[in-house]
Amino acid sequence: MSRRLVNITLDNLDDLPHRCRGCVFWELDPVSRDRAHASGGAALEKEAWISSTLLEWGSCGKIAYVDDVPAGFVMFAPPLYVPRSVAFPTSPVSADAVLLMTAHILQEFAGGGLGRMLVQGVAKDLTRRAVKAIEAFGDLKGEEGGCMVPADYLLSVGFKTIRPHHRYPRLRLELKSALSWREDVEVALERLLGSMTPEGALRPV
Repeated sequence: MSRRLVNITLDNLDDLPHRCRGCVFWELDPVSRDRAHASGGAALEKEAWISSTLLEWGSCGKIAYVDDVPAGFVMFAPPLYVPRSVAFPTSPVSADAVLLMTAHILQEFAGGGLGRMLVQGVAKDLTRRAVKAIEAFGDLKGEEGGCMVPADYLLSVGFKTIRPHHRYPRLRLELKSALSWREDVEVALERLLGSMTPEGALRPV
């Protein structure tokens, strides 16, 4: 089973789940969002947002593929590019952080580690751009099909709560710690694999 991450572009935007392809919850302010949905132009607004963000700032999302089948995605951007980021009781996002807007794993691929893989991919990307941290508004209810990232998911991949709230806490992941976690795992795997001979690995217990 092969797994890979690719940056979201206009060419692969249609690989997002249908309801996410036309969702502009984060990309527009509430009034503009309602107007876009009423006119049927939400999908075009999403294309425009991704196009301008790619041009002005760079990569703003990743899609995970399993055996070339789209299995999940994540989107992120500086809060300046995300109008909805100021609408939460735990706003604003810290000045040194990029906002993790949304993340979603298809049900049939849940539990396979893709969520952590996506966050690690974002961390690696943003570290190259000298970003210090990722922040997100978690949803403690974690409603199925929502545009918010469940707080439990964020906590499970290394985020820490920095602004508590009964529904929408703001969480933060320091990129240095995210990458050191990755390095520790890679070192441990190298040691484990290096200590095993091919014969030992295949010998029945």
